[in-house]
Amino acid sequence: MTNMTHARAILDRLIAFDTTSRNSNLALIEWVESYLSEYGVTGHRVANEDGTKSNLFATIGPMVEGGVILSGHTDVVPVDNQDWSSDPWITREESGKLYGRGTADMKSFIALALAWVPEFAKGAKPIHLAISYDEEIGCLGAPAMIEQMRTSVRAPRLAVVGEPTSMRLVTGHKGISVYKVEVQGAEAHSSLVNHGISANEHAVDLMHSLVELSRELKAKADPDNGFDPPYPTLTIGVMQGGEAANILAGHAQFQFDLRCPPGFAPDELLAPFKALCEALDKELSARFPQAGASFEKLADAPPLSDDGSDDAIAFVQRLTGENMPPAKVSYGAEAGQFQQGGFPTVICGPGSIEQAHQPNEWIALEQLEQGTRFMERLAQELA
Repeated sequence: MTNMTHARAILDRLIAFDTTSRNSNLALIEWVESYLSEYGVTGHRVANEDGTKSNLFATIGPMVEGGVILSGHTDVVPVDNQDWSSDPWITREESGKLYGRGTADMKSFIALALAWVPEFAKGAKPIHLAISYDEEIGCLGAPAMIEQMRTSVRAPRLAVVGEPTSMRLVTGHKGISVYKVEVQGAEAHSSLVNHGISANEHAVDLMHSLVELSRELKAKADPDNGFDPPYPTLTIGVMQGGEAANILAGHAQFQFDLRCPPGFAPDELLAPFKALCEALDKELSARFPQAGASFEKLADAPPLSDDGSDDAIAFVQRLTGENMPPAKVSYGAEAGQFQQGGFPTVICGPGSIEQAHQPNEWIALEQLEQGTRFMERLAQELA
């Protein structure tokens, strides 16, 4: 069996696990552990608090310095209400493409890394697999694994996070912070506005202030920073509130994310908004004891920069054979967390982000072939 064929078989198996972020990923983790054990490799779990999900990291080859981390996340986004033309949990090949949820983002990279375990095991330098959970909902799983790897893995040369980049080298991504705002009002008949508090009304005011902030950030952008778009983006993705048109809304909540290039501090940008929420909380609770407002950070992942990554960049350029300047991307990823953990880090993986999260998600077979050549050259570098 060729490595390409082996990777395809592993990908079929990985896609079959419904690892949507709301679900457990333990069945997939158990399968990977069993696969690694066939080659004498022991994985180390780093579970979440209730044990329903887990990261997994493992060293293939000798425990010496100078190895390479290959990192990927196991979770995928939902397929709910998407118009798929085939079962999203079964890979389907058609016209040079493989269809299935996670083919592009990012089980193909994990499959390629696993397919090359037998070759990596022969190397003089190790490969450190790092497989995470809950990347899609705020990069929540990886930090605990990275913290353990800092003390148990001997000084890797670099980390490669295999997000879909069409095998192009990426040296920068935006950070992402996710927040939830809740407003508790006081229900009353909508004709008696002085007898209650509309949570919706105050939530709209708060959202308006965020829209104004978003416009300010856009106006102050550095157009030459390499990101598209170049400015920090603030988007309100969830809005909920009220029960009926003729009732003052008793409760409203919304969630938003802020995605910043390196050099921005999200907490500083949002400090005036946080103060606004605190002032509103005091104002509303003074009128009705049950009323108020809260502001909560749900997730916070740092950006990736190219600082201190010259050796990592040159190393991966040899593997890809790429002569183009490294790119930057506007999506968030775990690469910034690996860099924050002290590992020189880049992003490079098969598939395109344009196919990720879509119905009929797909990866071109040609991308798997490029990924196979990448792993082959990596094994040669570590031999």
